[in-house]
Amino acid sequence: MVGLTLLEPDISQGPLELVPRMKSQGYARACVEQRRRWLEQKTGCRLVHVGAHSIAGDEMRGNIENPLGAVQVPLGVAGPLRINGINAQGVFYVPLATTEGALVRSYERGMVALTRAGGVTTRIYLDENRVSPVFLFDSVGEAYDFAQSLPGKLESIRAEAESTTRHGKLLRLECHAIGREVIVNFCYFTGDAQGMNMIVKATEQVCKWVMDHTEARRFYVFSGFSSEKRASGSLLAGGKGKTVTAGALLPKETVKSYLHVTPAELAEMWRHTMLGHLQANAIGYNGHIANGLAAIFIACGQDVANVVNSAVGITNFEVDGDGNLYASVTLPSLTVATVGGGTGLGTSRECLEVLGCVGSGQATKFAEIIAATLLAGELSMGAALASGEFVAAHETYGRNRPIGMYVDGSR
Repeated sequence: MVGLTLLEPDISQGPLELVPRMKSQGYARACVEQRRRWLEQKTGCRLVHVGAHSIAGDEMRGNIENPLGAVQVPLGVAGPLRINGINAQGVFYVPLATTEGALVRSYERGMVALTRAGGVTTRIYLDENRVSPVFLFDSVGEAYDFAQSLPGKLESIRAEAESTTRHGKLLRLECHAIGREVIVNFCYFTGDAQGMNMIVKATEQVCKWVMDHTEARRFYVFSGFSSEKRASGSLLAGGKGKTVTAGALLPKETVKSYLHVTPAELAEMWRHTMLGHLQANAIGYNGHIANGLAAIFIACGQDVANVVNSAVGITNFEVDGDGNLYASVTLPSLTVATVGGGTGLGTSRECLEVLGCVGSGQATKFAEIIAATLLAGELSMGAALASGEFVAAHETYGRNRPIGMYVDGSR
């Protein structure tokens, strides 16, 4: 195998084996096929479906290493969903990629109820991302002096950071001292990109500048404080992605007709399950925000691991003086993109096209659509719990049984 390099040794077979990975041509169609055949030989598995994909190998460059094909996830669509936002306005049909039966049907039920009620109002409060390096000092005094003086150096630091990127803009610095260490939040505007690679590069450049201009003796570019791809209480304050809210007033007749419960019953369910969240020491409150997020992220080429931080949110159900329902979802740290990453790959781009969210200038619109979609899912799941329909719905739509088997297990 000319041009191949060692990926890992296989000592079980005696001499080291060459694994098909090419330094400069590993994404060519022939190389992808060769790598897949090699894995089939090594494992005895036939990768027929993995090999049946429409994404050209060269298009995967920068998204994956050692490519050998693509996986397939069923894709459904839910709608209509009317949104009355600043950036998202009109009726949308939302692509959802999932293997969880009943999920699309549930979201669609909530969407229909919201649309019949006049639609969802969506708003964005914050739009930024952050990297949080930690700087080490010899004493508490040095750490204090650093934390006090660093904000005054913002313009110099901004110039250093933005010398590495045309798109990232450094907004501000936030210092958090712990003993003789100082964590610094570098808060950026990243446009329509998720932007972590971009702003980590910019931040590392600043960290090197800090080492030359302060008493800091060492730094780590990640302290863990930024909550990238991990849940934390700090996410509720925002600053990790977009802070988005979605809300709607649903007349009690609409709630009863489409969700099979009364607003009072939904509010009662909300109160009791809120207590469960408190007992569990949960971060925020929601029914299944992660479900809709994961389905949209997979469909639209998002960094799926960001579901962890994006799913920290708050769902609220209220009954007004006339007995109608006001439902809302707040997502403090929604991390999404319409450029970069996997957004331009094959089906991902097509799904973004369905939403009218391809390319520059579309990320805020995409965020509003996601928030409205998640509100629909929260309504539907809450109603299923309040009405006692939850298990029956999953039995009807969510069980993958052999063909010919009925819901009760008989044939």
